[in-house]
Amino acid sequence: MMRTLSRFLFWITGWKVNKQWPKEIKKAVLIAIPHTSNWDLLYARAAFYLMRVPVKFTIKKEIMVGPLGWLIKSVGGIAIDRKRIPGKRKQTYTEAMVGMLKASDELVIMVTPEGTRSYAPKWKTGFYHIALGAEVPVVIGFLDYKKKLAGLGPIIYPNGKMEEQIEEMMSFGRGVTGKHPEKGIK
Repeated sequence: MMRTLSRFLFWITGWKVNKQWPKEIKKAVLIAIPHTSNWDLLYARAAFYLMRVPVKFTIKKEIMVGPLGWLIKSVGGIAIDRKRIPGKRKQTYTEAMVGMLKASDELVIMVTPEGTRSYAPKWKTGFYHIALGAEVPVVIGFLDYKKKLAGLGPIIYPNGKMEEQIEEMMSFGRGVTGKHPEKGIK
């Protein structure tokens, strides 16, 4: 049903999808770029339904209660439990996501590397550390509002050269126009 609704949304708004999810990739960190508007989640989620991407996104477990929790879970939300780990400290979100990916046979976690809908001159690096720690690729998902095109960009396999690889990803993102271009990747 969600695929049908997504197809209708894209038809009525004139959006298109550029390619399908690579079948050989069962686990990944999917970065959604650029993140400049609240509309991004709607279009990205619809695009990923159409591309048959088994995408999930993380949210604090405290929010996943009642009807709101059910709704968030139904569209791919998964609760992050920052439980205590040996040493009496809470695990970080990065550690929790690495653990989830390592424990799963199939899991694609969506992250917005900007960490905000406002202009961010630098990306947060947690997504890279998650992919490196879980030994999974980073797949670039994008929404180009100018072309009304949603799709997948390069697939990057983290090799530890974080700054170089993030610059490669940002370079791709500079060619994508967000809903609010002034907040996009420069």
